[in-house]
Amino acid sequence: MNAPEFKKLPGVLSFQRGLVITDAPFFNVLADGQSPVMVVRHGIRGTQNVNKSGDAEKSTAAAAKRAEVSNIQTTDTAKLDEHAQALAVRFGLRCLDLENVLFACAPSSTDKDDDVRNYRESVRSFVERAKASAGLDEVAARFARNIANGRWLWRNRTIARHVRVDVARVDADGRAEALASFDALATPLNHFDAIADDERRVASVLADGLRGGDHSGLRIEAHVDFGIAGAIEVFPSQNYVEDKPRGFARPLYCLGTPDRSARSSGMDFASTRTMGHAALRDQKIGNALRTIDTWYPAYAEHGRPLPVEPNGASLEAQEFFRDKKTSAFEFARRLNTLDPASPDGMFMIASLIRGGVFSGGKE
Repeated sequence: MNAPEFKKLPGVLSFQRGLVITDAPFFNVLADGQSPVMVVRHGIRGTQNVNKSGDAEKSTAAAAKRAEVSNIQTTDTAKLDEHAQALAVRFGLRCLDLENVLFACAPSSTDKDDDVRNYRESVRSFVERAKASAGLDEVAARFARNIANGRWLWRNRTIARHVRVDVARVDADGRAEALASFDALATPLNHFDAIADDERRVASVLADGLRGGDHSGLRIEAHVDFGIAGAIEVFPSQNYVEDKPRGFARPLYCLGTPDRSARSSGMDFASTRTMGHAALRDQKIGNALRTIDTWYPAYAEHGRPLPVEPNGASLEAQEFFRDKKTSAFEFARRLNTLDPASPDGMFMIASLIRGGVFSGGKE
């Protein structure tokens, strides 16, 4: 019989993500259809935020002062077409059977084979209990709310006047059926109370997938109205570049192949360069969808859900909101005694769906 708790986690332990998510490309909404929103690389002349030359009164070279004021940069921008009426963003989503999220579970040099076998059995047992619990339905309902409220649009949601999110169920043969339509800005961001019937319809598809009973997925599209038409700037994901060239401001995420032509519009140099089709990265969408953790101890004080992270890490607050006793690593040791319908159990279900490495240390 398995021990109620494990002293340590297996030396090799990881879970694969339970949500399969596509990138979300951007489209211009035009009077006669849609067209891709492109990322363009170009130069700008701005001003410095910091006076690098020091006290201007002590500087004797006027030309040097002018050089310090200017901030010459190359940057990426994504803007709607001049005739665009709105922005459309769409992506696809489906769930893996929870039985398949355990990716690797193997002993290290200090582990006993029996302990690892027992741990695999504890994962299997917890997943079985989770599938039969109301806790899984609650986790799915929270994912559904974050689809409905458009959290995954990030800054584009913040500057919008109106956002409609349309959700369709897509069966294993690719047939689509309209499921629900939401007023995203009227759907709560900071709590998961009073889940609406339309949200529950979306949640049922997710829960069925996590239980292994349905191979359907979801097709999600947002129609984002900014209150003005025309070439307004929109915001795909940004790429991280560790060693950016001097004067390079930001690279944006895009799909496709950059325009490598040396000339543009009859000029001897390319003043602008098309980089590709603007999009939100799948990881960024996943981070928004899993922002459902209101089970952490400081939620009543902090007032906002966190992305499901083992230690409650928040990039926004630059803080860990879960200590050793409330971390996913601790709950992973207690799978045999964890109630999947409890707050800790639902957090652990969401942590398994999130995936990641949980390998134990030497102690």
